[in-house]
Amino acid sequence: MNTSTRQSDLDFAADLFKAADKMRGGIEPGEYKHVALGLIFLKYISEAFKVMHDQLSQDEYADPEEPEEYLAENVFWVPEKARWSHIQAQARSESIGKIIDDAMEAIEAVPTNESLKGVLPKIYARPTLDKTMLGELVDLFSNIKLHDDADRARDLLGRVYEYFISGFAGAEGKRGGEFFTPRSVVRTLVEMLEPYEGRVYDPCCGSGGMFIQSEKFIEEHGGNPLNLAVYGQEINHTTWRLAKMNLAVHGIDADIQWDSAGTFHQDKHPTLKADYVIANPPFNISDWGGERLVEDARWQYGTPPKGNANFAWLQHIIHHLAPRGHAGVVLANGSMSSQTSGEGEIRKRLIEEDRVDCMVALPGQLFYSTQIPVCLWILSRNKSANGLRDRQGEVLFIDARSLGHMADRVRRVFSDDDIEKIAGTYRRWRAKPQTVEANNWEAYEDEPGFCKSADLEAIRKFDHVLAPGRYVGAVEEDDDGVPFQVNFDELRSKLEDHFSTAKHLNGQILSALNGVKL
Repeated sequence: MNTSTRQSDLDFAADLFKAADKMRGGIEPGEYKHVALGLIFLKYISEAFKVMHDQLSQDEYADPEEPEEYLAENVFWVPEKARWSHIQAQARSESIGKIIDDAMEAIEAVPTNESLKGVLPKIYARPTLDKTMLGELVDLFSNIKLHDDADRARDLLGRVYEYFISGFAGAEGKRGGEFFTPRSVVRTLVEMLEPYEGRVYDPCCGSGGMFIQSEKFIEEHGGNPLNLAVYGQEINHTTWRLAKMNLAVHGIDADIQWDSAGTFHQDKHPTLKADYVIANPPFNISDWGGERLVEDARWQYGTPPKGNANFAWLQHIIHHLAPRGHAGVVLANGSMSSQTSGEGEIRKRLIEEDRVDCMVALPGQLFYSTQIPVCLWILSRNKSANGLRDRQGEVLFIDARSLGHMADRVRRVFSDDDIEKIAGTYRRWRAKPQTVEANNWEAYEDEPGFCKSADLEAIRKFDHVLAPGRYVGAVEEDDDGVPFQVNFDELRSKLEDHFSTAKHLNGQILSALNGVKL
């Protein structure tokens, strides 16, 4: 799909979200999102069913009323009472809420729709939900103009669903960040890892955005999404349901598990060894139950502190990597430099055992849930050749804090050029010379103020701190250049040096004054 078509889809989704948002009245975004997203999902599976039904009706050897015919094509069977045409015809009925709930129940009851069991929202008949608003919402979604091309129709509704998830995350603020990772961050990780085929895993998958972008990456690069096997786990049951619907709307068959105990305590994929792990774990969790997992086999590099789960996530992810697997993880900046509660020792072992491939410092205000800047950890089980350049004993540092632009007064986003600058730098660093030449890429070179390839000796000199600002140096001045803004730790260190010098000088001055004879 060309860029102009994608942009028109996004514009359409944005207009639709604004129109839907006007209807919610006094309903909170967190509650209203389930109302709207459930209807979009119902519209999607009904339209996909209709396209398939029409095709089967033209085949004399096929039975359009046989659910098994649809299962083979990864299309959900939709009973007549749940089809959108029936819902739309009843939009102005006083019982529209019960009609929609009954439709959801009927879809889940179909044996071939087993993957939707317990997933769909049955919340529409509640007395507190305004039925006039509900009918207007049905009418609004009925006006989504679909096309004869089934794939195009699916893609459009997928984009609408994705945009609504993003919109509700923004409206919910901090709570929205619990189920949604900003597209800028997800795309950066996916473009760096390039998951063309194999097993991809997210141990805290939220609404499934990592998987959606992985599939889009494959399609945009001419690959086959069927070559990617998707695995995930989510602790929040409501968010898990969102993920299941999101993946279904995008036509992705995935093994997404839910367990209230969470990934650390009830790993639903205990034997999985993934080719790619892409994750945005909740930052700095203090109540993750680490005291019950002190002797866990996953802690190969040291027992993570009970008061912070950051290094538990990193080790859980490495534990699930295949021998040649790669991972991209979003973590709070403190993970790059903290020395408390044994975190410094765990980070040191990760570095010395060559598990860290690349570190990326990101700007603040990328997330709905927090304004603090975060970083990307790119991990690798094996940094030897494996079809790439041998980068054993080296780590690439990228300082991307100056990239991005403000989409509004509180949120920063990356442009395509920003994402390519980060991901392209990493790809060129990892690529063999012949690959660089074949793709007409510029060979990797350190860029002052932005990127630096450092060996273990250099990292040891910085006490195994992984903040890119320590390594990339300052931007070289030119006519248009701006001096590089060193990170906070370095400024604080310099200030402490100045205070120490001042204290010493004050002592000398006082000593000299005491020696003055009056």
